[in-house]
Amino acid sequence: MTGLIYLLTLGLVLLWLIGLLYTLWSLTHPPRRTYASAVRKGQPGDPGELPEPREYNEWKFNSRGKELVAWDIAGDNPAGPVCIYTHGWGNAKTDTLVRLEPIAEVCSRIIAWDQPGHGDSPGSCDLGVAEVDDLITLTEHVASDVPLVYYGWSMGAGVSIAAAAKLDTIAAVIAESPYRIAYTPARNVVAQAAMPWRLTLAPGFWLMGLLRKRTIHWADDWPEFDRAELAKSLNCPLLVIHGDQDLISPYADGKDIAGAAPNGSLLTLEGAGHNGLWTDDATRPILVDGIRDFLNRALPDPQP
Repeated sequence: MTGLIYLLTLGLVLLWLIGLLYTLWSLTHPPRRTYASAVRKGQPGDPGELPEPREYNEWKFNSRGKELVAWDIAGDNPAGPVCIYTHGWGNAKTDTLVRLEPIAEVCSRIIAWDQPGHGDSPGSCDLGVAEVDDLITLTEHVASDVPLVYYGWSMGAGVSIAAAAKLDTIAAVIAESPYRIAYTPARNVVAQAAMPWRLTLAPGFWLMGLLRKRTIHWADDWPEFDRAELAKSLNCPLLVIHGDQDLISPYADGKDIAGAAPNGSLLTLEGAGHNGLWTDDATRPILVDGIRDFLNRALPDPQP
């Protein structure tokens, strides 16, 4: 009987370890969305395949020893600002294609990049921690004599806020569906997938911190990650866009972030969730008008 209990206990421990490692791997190695995956879904794979094709070129920049991939997309206003778009977890630079309408009419260029472990960029995902340094490196690479605008979605929204808080060269930040701490969306994504998380997610975050402590700070409640606290340091206007039925990034987080910024505003999408805001006929016009109005207010003479 004692031997049976021992074997059962060992089996449960092994099962927990497998679940822990799987959770850790899933968080740091999200599914990749590339040109091929977009084409399989019948969606444009690059700016040249849009219904109204846009000129663009693709280049790479080095950050933390990785060659990260970016698109440089032509905007409609040659004298306008440059917008750097940062996608969310498990997504890619192709996300910018559905968001171009209100941005391109104001901006001269739109830079969309693949964060490490996403799209065509190598590496693994740090859930919005070290990616802040990547965005700052990209910003230095772009080095423009016109205003710079950050636009990020979900994880990319937090990365954009955190990077802008460290720079004095950003003219405006648009944060779509942001969250305050990294643990929140990770828990919600795993829970929605009906995967066990109560015994694996918190230890997984602790293990990430243990493995990465030599290069970056990491914790599910690391105060320096809190996007609301970082928003307090912004010296530029911030627009937070958030669906009030978002089950991944809580709407309350978006309100807190917008309220913390010295010049923050909140665009609430009633009845909307986390995904599909730009493909929903009910929310897309609100997004287009809201972003256009924000950029026209935030930037000096954005129109040609």
